[in-house]
Amino acid sequence: MTVRTRIAPSPTGDPHVGTAYIALFNLAFARQHDGQFILRIEDTDQTRSTPESEQAILDSMRWLGLEWDEGPDVGGPHGPYRQSERKDCYKDYAMKLVEEGKAFLCYRTAEELNDLRNARRAAGKHTALKQSDLELPGEEVESRMAAGAPHVVRMKVPEEGSCVIDDMLRGPIEMDWAQVDCQILLKSDGMPTYHLANVVDDHLMEITHVIRGEEWISSAPKHRLLYEYFGWDMPKLCHMPLLRNPDKSKLSKRKNPTGIIYYQRMGYLPEALLNYLARMGWSMPDESEKFTREQMFENFDIHRVSLGGPIFDLEKLSWLNGLWIREELDPQAFSEKFKQWALNEEYLLPIIPLIQQRVEKFSDVVPLAGFFMSGDLDLDAQAFEHKSLETEQIRKILQYALWQLESERHWEKDRLFQGLSGLSKAMEIKIRDFLFPLFVAISGTASSVSVIESMALLGPDMSRARVRSALNLLGSPSKKEGKRWDKEFASLQRAATAE
Repeated sequence: MTVRTRIAPSPTGDPHVGTAYIALFNLAFARQHDGQFILRIEDTDQTRSTPESEQAILDSMRWLGLEWDEGPDVGGPHGPYRQSERKDCYKDYAMKLVEEGKAFLCYRTAEELNDLRNARRAAGKHTALKQSDLELPGEEVESRMAAGAPHVVRMKVPEEGSCVIDDMLRGPIEMDWAQVDCQILLKSDGMPTYHLANVVDDHLMEITHVIRGEEWISSAPKHRLLYEYFGWDMPKLCHMPLLRNPDKSKLSKRKNPTGIIYYQRMGYLPEALLNYLARMGWSMPDESEKFTREQMFENFDIHRVSLGGPIFDLEKLSWLNGLWIREELDPQAFSEKFKQWALNEEYLLPIIPLIQQRVEKFSDVVPLAGFFMSGDLDLDAQAFEHKSLETEQIRKILQYALWQLESERHWEKDRLFQGLSGLSKAMEIKIRDFLFPLFVAISGTASSVSVIESMALLGPDMSRARVRSALNLLGSPSKKEGKRWDKEFASLQRAATAE
């Protein structure tokens, strides 16, 4: 048997370090067994998936040195490697289960589903909805079918008993079927859900081992049941511990930068970041801190993974990156690496038109453009003082702008300006005043080059991180304040969209 592992990211946002972490361990396991590693794009969410996000995934994975044997850009014998290009086959498999009585057409509306759930909660029931709860009278099904009412395909799930999942790290895991819902397999638009597409693709691509995050443990019974329904052998499962913030909470962008591109823009070496990710829950036999990718592959043993939630500590990462810079780069190599990072033409040329009209001598360049080559800025709260805006208004601007930037799927200057100017109108704040705290957050000063163009060049990860840092400096909203602001922001978004 040839070992085949895979990583299957969704192109719905910035490439996440958690994705790289899981990809690394899949790649290491495949290389340890002289196997193959596959990259598959799970773009079933057509409303949020974007080509830009997919390209960012490919670029950031390659930057880290995570190469794949088969994928959407390199091809392979089991393609296509985008789920959106495999849409028709999923429907065939779903309808096969319906014909065999292992799945059913569900015509329940969203309102009916909410009523069913509320009724169960009111009755003190805490089990999942089953087919017996969801079934409509035969004549009602026929009526809705004749009217062309939207429907989904749901799998049938046992109402009693338990399911045992064998995990490579955790051993047998027993789960109660009563807590497993009748999962939707095919959505009303004909696209599969992750659960159906994941199982079908893993089978057709001959995946032998599924190494994924522990958040998928609760879904394992559904996947096992689908394998049984189809009569297929299930890959071996290995659920990796989740990356954690220093406070032990799940790694999130609220407390830690999570985008791979952020770390690239900050000036971390890919070898150092990959080294650090390898240390997340795993260790070399000799407990060495610094090692190469090849050294990891040579010594890799999945059973050395610790189940304790590994802490993603920026200080430790920076320390390790410093080791790589000092021990692996001589002055010539340091110079070359720095030029590749900050002074390459691809990055530098778009900056020149923004600063050239302000330059009288080349010594003016660094003060004007230094923030493009910086990571975290040394901000001063006094720099945010404004004659027309109170502190709470500035905090709101930063938070609402951050939420707006986090929702932006296409990072282009015209779209950035459109979104932020719409927000400023909805907040009834002049665009000049609205952009003031963003100028300070992004460049460190209110008298800088265009903040919109600056964010477009810095990219989403770094721009959001700087706005978040400024907000933390002035005071992030409290829990109570955050709920109130969230409702207000949603209202402002509706107002901005209506114009």
